[in-house]
Amino acid sequence: MNTRGYVAHAPSAQLVPFEFDRRELKPHDVAFDVLYAGICHSDIHQVREEWGPSLFPMVPGHEIIGVVSAVGSEATKFNVGQRIGVGVFVDSCRKCENCLAGLEQYCSEGMTATYNGYERDTTTIAFGGYSNHFVVDEAYAVHVADTLDPAGAAPLLCAGITLYSPLRHWNAGPGKRVAIIGLGGLGHMGLQFAHAMGAETTVFSHSASKAEDSHALGADHFVVTSDVDALKDHELRYDIIVNSTSADIDLNQYLNLLKLDGTLIIVGLSGVPVKIEQGLLLEGRRSLSGSQIGGVAELQEMMDFCAEHDITSWIELVNADNINQAWDRTVASDVKYRFVIDASTF
Repeated sequence: MNTRGYVAHAPSAQLVPFEFDRRELKPHDVAFDVLYAGICHSDIHQVREEWGPSLFPMVPGHEIIGVVSAVGSEATKFNVGQRIGVGVFVDSCRKCENCLAGLEQYCSEGMTATYNGYERDTTTIAFGGYSNHFVVDEAYAVHVADTLDPAGAAPLLCAGITLYSPLRHWNAGPGKRVAIIGLGGLGHMGLQFAHAMGAETTVFSHSASKAEDSHALGADHFVVTSDVDALKDHELRYDIIVNSTSADIDLNQYLNLLKLDGTLIIVGLSGVPVKIEQGLLLEGRRSLSGSQIGGVAELQEMMDFCAEHDITSWIELVNADNINQAWDRTVASDVKYRFVIDASTF
C-alpha cells in the first residue's frame, strides 16, 4: 500500500516528506486511513537519540486514530468504516506469562514498538503513524467511540494510557488523595482521570499560571512547587503521587508528602539517575515505582472510560509541514497540552 508520511533519515535530522509501502494485508490484519497522529515527546527523544541509539530511517508516531478501510480474510474485530486506534506497540510474543495476562507492554521477549524497531520478523523496519495509511494486526488495535473528538483522542493512545494504567493499578478513586507532578501533555491527562475516578486531586507545578487550567481539568488543589513552605503543608497527605514531568527534579521532597503505604510513581523520564533518601521509604513504608503504558485490554478499557466521561486531550492541531516547528515548541513546553497532526496534510 503506497503511503505518504514524514521521516527522519538520521539522528537529530529534520523530518521530511517520505513515500513508502505498507505491507499487504495478512489474514488478521486491518488497514486504515489515518485521521490524526499525536506528537509525543518520546518521538523527539528517539529521533534525537536521547534515550540511546535509534533505528533509521524513522517514521515516528504511536498515537494514531483512523478509519478502517480494509480487513484481512480472517479478521473479525473491526468492520470497514469503524474508528480504530493504535498505540505504542503493534505486536508481542503472545505466549509469555505477561502477554497471556494481557500485559503485552511487559512482554518477556520485548513488545514490538510501533516505530524505531523491527517487526517480529526482525528484518522489516516498523514505520509509525506520521503517515496517511497504517496496517496492523487487529489484536493490537482498539475501538474508538464515535462520540469522542478524534483529534483530541489521538494522544490517549500514549499520553492517556501512560497515566490511566498506574492510576488504575494503584486504585485511585473515592477516599484517595492523588497528586500529579506537572501539568503538561501527560499530567493534564492524569488529572482528568484521577478526577473522573473520584479521587481528591492536587497538581504540583512550577508555573503559577497553570492554576486556572488545573482547576478547569478537575484539580481540587493547586500548589506552586517553588514555595517550599507550601510543600511542607502537604506532608503525610497523599496516597498516590505521579511524577509526569521529564525535568530533573528532587523526588525526595515528594516522597515526604506520602502517607503510610503511599506510592510515588514515575512515568516521566528525565534521563538523569535519581538519588533517593532511603530513610524516606523506610519510615513510612512508602514505595517508589514506575509504570509504562498498558496492555491492549486496558487500552480499550481506557478508551471506553474516556467515552463515558468525555475525556480527551487538550490539543493544538498542526499540518504535516509544521511538524518540525511543533517539535521545537514541544521541547520548549509551548503547547496546551499536546500537538496533533492532521493526517490529511501528509
